[in-house]
Amino acid sequence: MKSDTTTRRRQSYEGVAVAVPVTVPYARYSTRSAHWFVGQALEALVKASGVAKEDIDGLCLSSFSLAPDTAVGVTQHLGLSPRWLDHVPTGGASGVMCLRRAARAVQAGDAEIVACVGADTNHVDSFRLTLGSFSNFARDASYPYGSGGPNSIFAMITANYMRTYGAKREDFGRIAVDQRTNALGNPNAMFKKPLTLDEYMGARPISEPIHLFDCVMPCAGAEAFLVMSEARARDLGLAHVVIRGAIERHNAYAEDPVMVRGGWRKDRDDLYAQAGVKPAELDFVQTYDDYPVIVMMHFEDLGFCEKGEGPDFVRSHAMTFDGSFPNNTSGGQLSAGQAGAAGGFLGMVEAIRQLTDQAGPRRVPDAKLGLVAGFGMVTYDRCLCTGAVILGRSE
Repeated sequence: MKSDTTTRRRQSYEGVAVAVPVTVPYARYSTRSAHWFVGQALEALVKASGVAKEDIDGLCLSSFSLAPDTAVGVTQHLGLSPRWLDHVPTGGASGVMCLRRAARAVQAGDAEIVACVGADTNHVDSFRLTLGSFSNFARDASYPYGSGGPNSIFAMITANYMRTYGAKREDFGRIAVDQRTNALGNPNAMFKKPLTLDEYMGARPISEPIHLFDCVMPCAGAEAFLVMSEARARDLGLAHVVIRGAIERHNAYAEDPVMVRGGWRKDRDDLYAQAGVKPAELDFVQTYDDYPVIVMMHFEDLGFCEKGEGPDFVRSHAMTFDGSFPNNTSGGQLSAGQAGAAGGFLGMVEAIRQLTDQAGPRRVPDAKLGLVAGFGMVTYDRCLCTGAVILGRSE
C-alpha cells in the first residue's frame, strides 16, 4: 500500500532531557589535538553529571580537525564502548543535528545517555589547511578566481543582501555591538572589551563589505551536553531542559543565484506547530553567527520579521541579554570565538544554561523558552545545512 507521507505527524520529543552544558575554555592557538579537546569535554561531562564514563553508551561528535579520524577512533582513544555512535559533519548546524539524533536514539532505547560533543583545535596553520580541504567543490569553483575561504564568499553574500534589501553596515554593526555586550558576562568569551558602533565602522576592511568585526576569531575549544530521558535526569538530580520541537533542512532554495534565504523558512511552521508557540512567545534566540548578515537572515526566515525587514528589525530592537530581543547571549562566535565545529554547539550550550539558571550575569530574566538555530557547510555562494530547535524549561 502506498503511504501518504504528507499526512504523517512527526513524533514528538516528549520524555527527552538535555542537560549538563560544558565548555572547554577556548584558546586562540593550541598545539593540542582535537582528540584532547574531545577528551576534556567528556571528562567535564562526567564530573558535572556524576555519570560514570562507562554509563555513557552513546556518542555524537562533530569536528573538522579530528580528520582523518572519526568518532569511532575517539572511542578507542578515550576508552569508550558506546552501543550507539554518530559523526555529524555539518559544522554550524551540527549542534542541532546531534541533539535530534541523540534524542531519537534515547526514545528508541538504542542508548540511555548520549554525549554530544563539538570540538576542534587551532594551531597556527590548521585553519588554512582546513579551508583548503573543507569542500573540493567550493575550492575548485572559487580558488582559481582568487577567492580564498569564507570571508570572500560571505562578502559576496553580504553585498548581494545589501543591494537587494537596503541594509547598511551600521545595521550589521548593531548585531556585533550587542553581542559584544553579551560576551562581557561570559567568562569563556575570547573578547573582553566593549565594542562601540564607531569602532565597528572604523575597523579595517577584510573583503568589502566585510570588515574586521564581521569576522569570527578562529580558536580551539569544545562545547558539549548530555541527552537522556527525563526520568533519568530527575533520578540523577540534574537540571535539564526539554525539547519542544526541532527541524533540519539541507540544500534549500538551490534555485537562488546567491543565498538570500535559509532552510529554516521551509520548515518554521512545522517547528512552531510542534512546540505549540508563536515566534513572539520565545524569550531568547541563539542564532549561528559566522557573519552578521546570516544573523539577519535568521531573524527573517525564522519568522520574527518578513524577508527584507531585517535591517528595520535590528534598528528597532536591543539584542542584548536584557534587551527587547535577546540574541546570542553568550556573545556568539563574533565575540566568544569560533572553535571550529564547537561553534555549532555554542548556542545549544548557552540555551541550556539560560533555561537552567546557569548563565550568571548575562541571564535573560524569567526565560522559559528559547530557540537555537544552526547553519553550516558553506560552498561558494551559500550554506547547505540549516536546523533549529525550541527548548523549554523543565517543569
